[in-house]
Amino acid sequence: MILKTFKDKVVLITGSSRGIGKTTALTMAKKGASIMLNGRNLKKLLEVEKSIKDIGGKVSFFCCDISDQNQAKELVDYTIKIFGKLDVLINNAGVSMRGNFSELNPEVFRAVFDVNVFGSVNTSIHAIPHIRKSKGSVVFVSSVAGIRGLPNNSAYCSSKMALRAIAESIRIEEVNSNIHVGLIFVGITEIEKEKTTIDKDGALIILRDRAKRNVQTLAQVASSIVNNIKKRKFRTTLTGLGRLNAFLQPILPDLVERILIRSNKKIEEKCL
Repeated sequence: MILKTFKDKVVLITGSSRGIGKTTALTMAKKGASIMLNGRNLKKLLEVEKSIKDIGGKVSFFCCDISDQNQAKELVDYTIKIFGKLDVLINNAGVSMRGNFSELNPEVFRAVFDVNVFGSVNTSIHAIPHIRKSKGSVVFVSSVAGIRGLPNNSAYCSSKMALRAIAESIRIEEVNSNIHVGLIFVGITEIEKEKTTIDKDGALIILRDRAKRNVQTLAQVASSIVNNIKKRKFRTTLTGLGRLNAFLQPILPDLVERILIRSNKKIEEKCL
């Protein structure tokens, strides 16, 4: 059943061929939004497009690599060509990594920042002029790992922290444009089968299944993203542990560090 919460709204979601992006696309399509999908896997994009069409939703897709600024521009231009406007950009595309900093191939940092930071930057720069017209939303999907640096996640944490700085800057710059800027700090979330992360040497490794662990569902995260946009909130921090971290880090950073040191092994096991 298609609702009317986002009727006549055009939503572009990067990294929407699977996981959080895919679930958010389906959720917003059910609420009446027209969806522009994006990702690098054509087969998966076609599958998501079909799923949205099957529920009566309006959808198109553009397969490209948004870490390339020219392709990111083409994505935004194509969205305008197909739907005539852009109301919401959800910067969801992202990659993770694992590895002790001293053992990392420096290219791991480049690979992570290319997608997580430059992918968001490239798309947002071209999207904002259109979103000004609609007084819409630019949303950045960050992580609780962007609140405080975690062991074995230095490249990932720093890339997600960068998104906060970018979002904060845009909020001030665009205050007179009535653009809503959203920042979502996502906790440990369920993953689709064979989801990969970048190992310390730059190779892709498959993450362990999280089905039997205490993690948020993709539907819960998607619902939080939609709620952030609907209420035009700035920060949305997910999971109790994430909210505790966000509260303690500014006022008791030394305590947080001691807890992380004692929990180092558990953190590594949970992340993998």
